[in-house]
Amino acid sequence: MSLPSSSAAAAELYSDGASLLSLDSSVFYSETPASCGRDPLDFFIINVGGSRYVLSQELLASYPETRLGKLACCSRDSALELCDDADFLENEFFFDRSSQTFQYVMNFYRTGHLHVREELCAISFLQEIEYWGIDELLIKACCRERYYRRKELKESLDVGHEFEASDSGDEDFTGAACPGLRRRLWDLLEKPESSRAARTFGSLSVFFVVVSVINMALISLDLGEESDWSWSVGAPLLFDALEYVCVVWFTGELALRFLCVRDKCRFSRSVPNVIDLLAILPFYVTLVVENLHGETTELENMGRVVQVLRLMRSLRMLKLGRHSTGLKSLGMTIAQCYEEVGLLLLFLGVGISIFATMVFALEHDLPGTTFSSVPVAWWWATTSMTTVGYGDIRPDTAPGKVLAFLCILSGILILALPIAIINDRFSACYFTLKMKEAACGSEVLLGEAVNPHLPQG
Repeated sequence: MSLPSSSAAAAELYSDGASLLSLDSSVFYSETPASCGRDPLDFFIINVGGSRYVLSQELLASYPETRLGKLACCSRDSALELCDDADFLENEFFFDRSSQTFQYVMNFYRTGHLHVREELCAISFLQEIEYWGIDELLIKACCRERYYRRKELKESLDVGHEFEASDSGDEDFTGAACPGLRRRLWDLLEKPESSRAARTFGSLSVFFVVVSVINMALISLDLGEESDWSWSVGAPLLFDALEYVCVVWFTGELALRFLCVRDKCRFSRSVPNVIDLLAILPFYVTLVVENLHGETTELENMGRVVQVLRLMRSLRMLKLGRHSTGLKSLGMTIAQCYEEVGLLLLFLGVGISIFATMVFALEHDLPGTTFSSVPVAWWWATTSMTTVGYGDIRPDTAPGKVLAFLCILSGILILALPIAIINDRFSACYFTLKMKEAACGSEVLLGEAVNPHLPQG
């Protein structure tokens, strides 16, 4: 269906009107093209989602890489591969696509500029222009920033769904031993919104985490010097008892999850489960080390190891991530924004190196200077660019103080660069999780209303 060149009359007809958009096509095209004195081979009728558009062969051929450009230059047999249907007598080609988005495609053929309206979905628009053979890089600068921001936000939400599904995916107990019991136990442990018993269990888990952290802080206090003898003797016993109770709860919770789940390997690789293991592992390692230290003289330096292991109990705070939407959103945001965080560290590293070298060159020859070496200058630049400013190292000369001002100002600007992107992704993740919680809560309330006599849990 290779088309001949347009006549002079046809060229005059399509110079402006060939790209006219028909919003009421049934009236506008009530007559056949032949009755209007047109050569059927000089124009195309593009029917997109029921809306008909008239485009000239010359105009379409000027964009040979697009779908319609290929349609204008191909044979009749190849044309059916580019469209959904065709009426070769009327030279009309049918496409089952969005007529709303095709208006922007029409505008691109007419003007050579591709624009995106604010109300359009970025992913849907991308799918449409890819179908029509138009590259998204052709989007004009006035719409490009908004388009790519929305596209990245949508991709972040998709990654968030995959992240959430991989970490808290529903278990399938079909074919397993005691599937009903394991299903009820799994819902009790992993889905606080599934029943009242599950909500109670989740509240108890949070309670034991808080008690464990407070108990860890109280153990570090030396209460014997400021209290009577009975309290100084009874307090350590009470704190140890609380520690044992909390560890037993955490161990039983993790053991029940491990016994209930089918895929033990995937369960062991899950981040929340690794955190649960690290929260209780120091306690048992400490018991072993203390027993060995008490019985063997070769382990005299194990006291420091015990102190480090005790400090690792603070990881129990991370267990709140199972029950806090905010902490879940923070974890998803960090997982998605690793590129932005990497750029931030790169910018800080470059700035620290530059300012540290410059301030060392200005200050190291002064008597009594605190800039004794470049690593010391690195420490000063780090605290300055992150706006901490300990004050232990500071410049004394006027050029050094000016350089310190520039260092602090640069740090503020560098830290502010990725904040907008991280904030947008955090807001999107938090909103998605809250909507999921609301949907799960509605399902539970609906189930209780339909089956009020079913036992909870």
